[in-house]
Amino acid sequence: MSRKQQLLKRHRRNKRVALLIGLLVLIAAGVLVAWWLSLVLAVVLWAAHEAWFADHLFYSPKDDYAYAFAAGSEQPGLRLEAGRLVLDTPLAADETLIVGVELKSSWLGRFVDPAVELLGLETPDRQVFERGVAGRRYLNLTGAAEALSAGKVELRGRWCRIKGQPTLWRFRHPDYRQQRVMVIAPHADDAELAAFSLYSQAAESWIVTLTAGEIEAEHYQQMGIPAAEAARIKGRLRAWDSIAVPRWAGVPEAQCVQLGYFCMQLQAMQAAPDEPQASREADLNDTRLFRQFNGFTLPGDGDGAPTWHNLIADLRALLLKARPQVIVLPTPLLDPHADHICAHAAILEALQGLEWQPDTLLGYANHLHDNDRWPMGDSGAGVALPPRFDSSVELVPCSFILALSKQQDKAMALGMMHDLQPRAPFKRRLRRWLQQLLAGRAPSPYGENEFFRKAVRRHELLWVLKQG
Repeated sequence: MSRKQQLLKRHRRNKRVALLIGLLVLIAAGVLVAWWLSLVLAVVLWAAHEAWFADHLFYSPKDDYAYAFAAGSEQPGLRLEAGRLVLDTPLAADETLIVGVELKSSWLGRFVDPAVELLGLETPDRQVFERGVAGRRYLNLTGAAEALSAGKVELRGRWCRIKGQPTLWRFRHPDYRQQRVMVIAPHADDAELAAFSLYSQAAESWIVTLTAGEIEAEHYQQMGIPAAEAARIKGRLRAWDSIAVPRWAGVPEAQCVQLGYFCMQLQAMQAAPDEPQASREADLNDTRLFRQFNGFTLPGDGDGAPTWHNLIADLRALLLKARPQVIVLPTPLLDPHADHICAHAAILEALQGLEWQPDTLLGYANHLHDNDRWPMGDSGAGVALPPRFDSSVELVPCSFILALSKQQDKAMALGMMHDLQPRAPFKRRLRRWLQQLLAGRAPSPYGENEFFRKAVRRHELLWVLKQG
């Protein structure tokens, strides 16, 4: 069982205990006061839960985030004076800038998301944190170097206050947009969520999608399509998306590849590398149905067997064909999704002994162990560093700034992804309405799916896993 699953199991256990206690309180109110009081309290308590306590937060908001950054990355001379950031040394415009601050939530900040507003920028920013926050957090000021050097940046706590003095870290990276980039996507849309800005501007880009993402096809079953056929249709649509949508960003069709392995089966493939692992829902044991849009032949096309050995052979062939200088892939340091962890392992295995080696590996996290809502806040806002509580491993952030036009292009790319188009279940829509009404959470203007809020932001945040 993964750590994320363990945390979710504990969360559900605690929730059942809380529900039992609440039920006893309601029964007592109905017996001791009036029968109708228990009904009113039930509705009030349910609405309060949906508005304020439904987030999956697997840590205390009072916990300090713990990061270890490389020696020499800390920049001395940053001070907070009357709410304004003052810096002794000018900064380069293309650096990744991270500012550590101590936050303390106000009483209202337990019910409305606390935020730090960044004023004095070309467009103001607001980076949001956990309700009840009380501890160390990390703001992302990438793109604010000029304003910061000029002393124009103001920090203003909203439903929280900033304690003490901030700390600045700066990270200089090569311009990866001038290099050949390959994005590894476990599923169609992972490349767009994580790195649309980078791959849309790179000198040359390749998008390699590992699985068809065919499972959980209830949306198509509601059209009257039998379960296995619905899964195949969903897989074919997502295979099409993985080839067609990057064209919106200028990536040639010949450089978009769908490998067609089956969703949530990579772990089983890795455990038994020679044994084919059939689709869980599509009644398929052959990957070639989902590879029909590829522009060239790969080793796995020979027998279509969904095996780990075929996956590694496919990746090796692609790496030698594309010869990427930069590979963007999920990082298991932050992303707990089983297919994402296996995608990372597959690339490392494919690179072993290969005659071509990339200069850089950049990691991304489209999912998170500890907080299902991260990045917190609204579409268009900056992306603060995610919760992390293990400082034993050094992390090197690499953040890209997205102009509004690039954010809009990214939103349109996500809107073309079939998996992000269906409506959310009624219960989720009702919860979001209550959160909008009672907790001030704004919906994304770009779409209903949660990824429009999470991914269409001022920043894309990656992590340098290897630098040549």
